[in-house]
Amino acid sequence: MATKVLMPQLGESVTEGTISKWLVNVGDTVKKYDSLAEVTTDKVNAEVPSTVSGRITEIVVSEGETVAIGTLILYIEESGEAGAVAPTPTEEAPVQTPPVSQASTQVNVAVPSQPAQTSTVPKQDGPKQRYSPAVMALSQEHGIDLSRVVGTGAGGRVTRKDVQAIIDAGGQQAAAPLMQNAAPEAVVSNAEPTPVAASTTPAPAVPAASASVDIPVASGDQIIPVTSIRKTIASRMVQSKHEAPHAWTMVEVDVTNLVHFRNQAKDEFKRKEGLNLTFLPFFIKAVVESLKEYPMINSTWAGDKIIVKKDINISIAVATEDALYVPVIKHADQKSVLGIAKSVDDLAARTRAGKLTMDDMTGGTFTVNNTGSFGSVLSQPIINAPQAAILSVESIVKRPVVINDMIAVRSMVNLCMSLDHRVLDGLICGRFLQSVKQKLENIGPETKLY
Repeated sequence: MATKVLMPQLGESVTEGTISKWLVNVGDTVKKYDSLAEVTTDKVNAEVPSTVSGRITEIVVSEGETVAIGTLILYIEESGEAGAVAPTPTEEAPVQTPPVSQASTQVNVAVPSQPAQTSTVPKQDGPKQRYSPAVMALSQEHGIDLSRVVGTGAGGRVTRKDVQAIIDAGGQQAAAPLMQNAAPEAVVSNAEPTPVAASTTPAPAVPAASASVDIPVASGDQIIPVTSIRKTIASRMVQSKHEAPHAWTMVEVDVTNLVHFRNQAKDEFKRKEGLNLTFLPFFIKAVVESLKEYPMINSTWAGDKIIVKKDINISIAVATEDALYVPVIKHADQKSVLGIAKSVDDLAARTRAGKLTMDDMTGGTFTVNNTGSFGSVLSQPIINAPQAAILSVESIVKRPVVINDMIAVRSMVNLCMSLDHRVLDGLICGRFLQSVKQKLENIGPETKLY
């Protein structure tokens, strides 16, 4: 009996994954813990390890197909099971077949005894087809009769791409009614033969389903398919704006002393620690110390209660070419400026290399967003739900400032904060920002990095 490999649970809130690339082929020999496939989820990219040592006998899910957690994706014949054969679809579980659209007039017929032409419909393994949850959901949403879809997956299986291609083409046309004396070329249903319906009057055609918003596309326009990560970002941002009543506030901070201190320390820091001393660790350190003073900021809305988090875990936004990830610095309140700098450097490097783990992406209690890295001076960030607030650190710029009735050139930065007004109000957030401001403006030669 071959071992089944299932889509693993890649996080407590992850419900499905996409096979972005198979790292093995049928017939390959693998060892336990060898990587089998690269999987993309809405939170992180990961590799699926082998649970046993043996030979790959069947790949069930095609590249690019999205399936639910726990779905069978691969068979491995364990070492020493030379005579084992991968079970057929009908041996492993009851077959799932989708409900046929009422608009379909296809009639199930028995296959004639003479050889049927198989150039139209590929031969399936067994009398019934097996469909993944993702394929089932997509077909039912758009009224697609899967028994009439020609599969391009392993063994003729219908993949999500097959269904999407029909949707993109304008939907599935209603089938013409078939008589009992249908020719061998007639489309044959994957379901068990049943008596022919008494009436052969065609039903109304199924309306074409639209897979996207109907936006005119002009010549020369570029169409970029939306990735699962981008869809998730969009969904969560919309959810955050709809569920959390956003309020916004800002303070400006004189960081002239911080700029001087960092410029004096950065070369020695680079020589000793091997990494650049940026401004971000100083801002995160000031935020962390202020969260200790105002723990209500470090909380979340839970419907009938507000949960104030004990741990201070700072989420930081890291952008790649095509997505935005928010890895987490765990227990940031226990770290020095050096410790925070190392965490930022490590998380940013692993984000861009696609090496983040689920643990890196979970548990954040407050987000610090470094929009100043690309020159922004004012922004209104969307809260990273279920957190209660987010702070954007804008670009440090030199501006004329009035000090003791005199004009001086100072290094100034804006700190922009969005808050969930169900949890927080202007008073506590104003006090929190003033605390952050005070800590940043007091940085000087006595500030400790270690």
